[in-house]
Order: sequence, then C-alpha cells, then structure tokens
Amino acid sequence: MYYSRLKLASVMGVCLLGLLLCLPNGMRKPFPSVPWRQIHLGLDLRGGSYLLMQVDLKSLTHDRLQTLSETMRDALLKNNLGYQNITVDAERAEITFLPRTPSETQADIAALADLPRAVPNEFSISPRDGGAIALTLAPESIRVRAREAVTQSIEIVRRRIDGTGAVDPEITRQGDDRIVVELPGISDPDRIKALLGTTAKMTFQLVDSNPLHTTYPPPGVSLLPMANPADGAPLAVFDHVDVDGSDLTNAGAAIDQQTGEWAVSFSFDSIGTHAFAGVTQANVGKRFAIVLDNKVIEAPVIRTPITGGNGQITGGFDAQRATDLALMLRAGALPAPLSVVEQRTIGPSLGADSIRAGIISLAAGFVLVVVFMVLFYGRFGWYADAALLANLVLMVAILSLFEATLTLPGMAGMLLTLGMAVDANILINERIREEVARGRTPLAAMQAGFERATSTIVDSNATALLAHVMLFVFGTGPVRGFALTITIGIVTTLFTTLLLSRMLMARWYALTRPASLPV
Repeated sequence: MYYSRLKLASVMGVCLLGLLLCLPNGMRKPFPSVPWRQIHLGLDLRGGSYLLMQVDLKSLTHDRLQTLSETMRDALLKNNLGYQNITVDAERAEITFLPRTPSETQADIAALADLPRAVPNEFSISPRDGGAIALTLAPESIRVRAREAVTQSIEIVRRRIDGTGAVDPEITRQGDDRIVVELPGISDPDRIKALLGTTAKMTFQLVDSNPLHTTYPPPGVSLLPMANPADGAPLAVFDHVDVDGSDLTNAGAAIDQQTGEWAVSFSFDSIGTHAFAGVTQANVGKRFAIVLDNKVIEAPVIRTPITGGNGQITGGFDAQRATDLALMLRAGALPAPLSVVEQRTIGPSLGADSIRAGIISLAAGFVLVVVFMVLFYGRFGWYADAALLANLVLMVAILSLFEATLTLPGMAGMLLTLGMAVDANILINERIREEVARGRTPLAAMQAGFERATSTIVDSNATALLAHVMLFVFGTGPVRGFALTITIGIVTTLFTTLLLSRMLMARWYALTRPASLPV
C-alpha cells in the first residue's frame, strides 16, 4: 500500500499524457506545428464505399502458361527438337503439343524436365493419348501464385488509391485471392473501380505488316482491338514483347505542344532505355504498337531511333483519362485483373446516426456503471469510477497514438471493456469487505484485499487477452476492430485497477487514517 513519490508521479504522468493525446480528437484543426494524431472513423461511422475484389486466377494462369510456352519453344529448339500445334488451355492449366516425330517423344520430355520452376513441383510433364505431350500446372503452384498476386496487388492498389487523394483507405487481404478496399468519405466509387479494375499492363510490340495476317494471323501473331474503336479495325501484332512497361520509371499527364491534346509522357530505366533504343534502331519505318491490357492505344511508325528513353502516348485522351493512365503506369501493372465481387455504399447520414447511437450507448453504459459503483461501494466506488474514466481516456489515447480506425464493433469493444474493468474493482472491494467482516484492521483488510484479488484479476485478464489476440490475428474486418479495442482495453484495465485505483485508496488512507473502512 506504499507509493513512493516516483511511483506516484509515474502513474499521474501516464494519466496526464493519455489526456493530452486525447485532446486532438475534440479539435477540428489541431495546431499544425504539433504532430497531433487522431482516431480515424471507419466506413460504418463516416460513410463511404466498400469494394470486395477478386484476382482473376484464369488470367493469372494463362499468363504463366504463355511464359512457359515460350520457354518450352526455346528449350526444344536448343536441343534440335521440333514441335507442332502448341495449345495453351487456361481452364485445364496445361500446355499441349505434338512432337515433330513420335520417336522424339521421350527426348522432348527429357528436354522439358530441366525447365526452370518458379516454385518446387510447379508443373509436371507427361505423354497423352494420340502422341501429344502435356505440361500441367500443379494446383498448389496456382494457389501460391494467387497468394503472391494478392500481396503484390495490395501494394499496387494502395499506390493507385493514394494517388487519387483518398483519405484513410483500408486495404486488406481476404482469403487467398480476394482484396477488401474500404474508402471512407467516398460515396461515388466509379472512378476508383475504373482505376482498380484496369490491369494497366503496358507493352510495346511490333505490328505485322503483312495484310493477309489481319484476317488469318499465324502462330506468334495476335489480332488486338484498338482502344478507341473509331481508330479502325484490329491490328495484327507480334506476340513477342519488345519492351515491357514494367521498365517505366515515371509517367505523367501533359498537353502535346504540337496538337494541343492531352497525352501521357513516360520515361524508362536503363534496361528499358536500352531495349527501346535497340528495337527502334532495328525497325525504322515499321509500326510500333503501344498495347495496354491487350488493346492498342496507338501504333505510330518509327521515324528515327529513340535512344533517350523518353516517349509520349497520344490517343484522344481527356484530362481525367490521361491523369488516371499516368497514375496507373506510375503505380505499376497488376499481376492479374481484379473483378468487383461485392460493392456497398454507405451514406454520411447513416454514419452520423451510427456515431450518435454509439456515443449515447457509451455514455449510458458509463453512467449506469458509475451509479452502480457509488451505490454499492460508496467512497471506494468513486475511486473505481475515477479509474474507469482514466481507463477510457487511456484507451482513446492509445488508439489516437497509432491512428487507429474506429468502427461500430470497436465502439462496442470499448463499452464491453468498461464492464470488464468494473469487474476487477468489484473483486477488490468485495475481498476487502470479507476481510473487514473477519475483524481485520482497515490497513490489513485493504492490503489483503488487493493481494488476494490481484492474482484472480491477472489470470482472468490474461486469458481474455490471449483470446482476443487470436481473434485479431485470425479475424477480418470488423472482427479485428472489436478485438483490437478489447485488447487495448485489457492492458489499460490492468494499469488503472492495479495501480491507479490502489493509489487513490492508499493516498486516502495515508491522509485520513480512518478507524473503519466505508464498505
């Protein structure tokens, strides 16, 4: 029951610091020179948009099979082996082809067995009926690539959304192939959907000038539509990617000085600059297609070699479209398209009603607890209420310090924490009552009450802490918000119950030396 001056100052200092950290939440514009931190309101309190997006596994599988098919061709030709009728089937996740002659079947399988694998046991190679050979992706490798794609997509989505100026976006993974995007304050998500639904995979490929191939494209040539249908019929474009958009270092919207139209300027890194210079030097007079998500934006003729690593895309852009395209190119291409599985929009009026209801419930719960403690425990009930108020302040302070996002489940967690905190004070006061009934002196009763109740309080809060930590780790969305506030509340409850309320009771006893306790 003894508190040194240092211990007393430490407890009071923590409470004052918590109060200081809470203040910015009551200010509309905190002092700009001070790095204040505030609690952010979640989607259900502030209003906004909710998007659940899924990675297109079929497209992801197709891209990997396309890469493997080119590697297969190189490996077979390197070993002086032929092939025919190579077919990529994304639905079955396999590539099939016929050997040049049946006698080369085993040699083909042996040559393909040494192909590099992105993950162990990524694919298997086996003969099929009719003399065909199949390379089949393993289901586990597809799941691994899906998880990697989601991880990469989350970062790219975050960069794209940050570029739009959206405040406090929440971007989280859900399962192996889904991403949850919450945008507080944005009630019209159409532009965001357009930004996130575009893969923005830009490539530079040579145009096949043979007019017959625009009707019957041979292997290695694809008919790609124009991004603007008014620009004409689809173009025959070689599948080989001469320059990859992943080598871009910067992109920005600008006005073309010659035409006065909006355009997108870009620049390459050293690898892209070297590749771009090489292909333009070797193909002067030929058309060079700029392809975005398998659509040709434009296909200008190479007049002179471009060695500076800079270029410009024109294609009938307006200011918004040019800005968005530049933003997507800067953020990088998504590894696979994202499709919107679920979309919800919450109006700000509903969010305001939720805040009002949450504040009323917190205030009503707090008042009822205060009245209960005063009626049942008198002066010690007032001390418990003071510790309860400090508990609430410290919870808000910690949430502010980490700039946490508060949701309706989070507010429910705060209210539940108040009830849990009172439980600890009830245990202490009831234990002190029992010791007084046994005839102990006031000081001995208080000492025994705290000592014997402490182990019970710590045990119960430790098990609750473990349960809610697991809930935070394995939960998603609102469940994590609820678990976070409860977890923080348990820590602050232990501090206010075992240190602050004990300090208030000890200081009262030291100053008054009562003959009996008010229990």
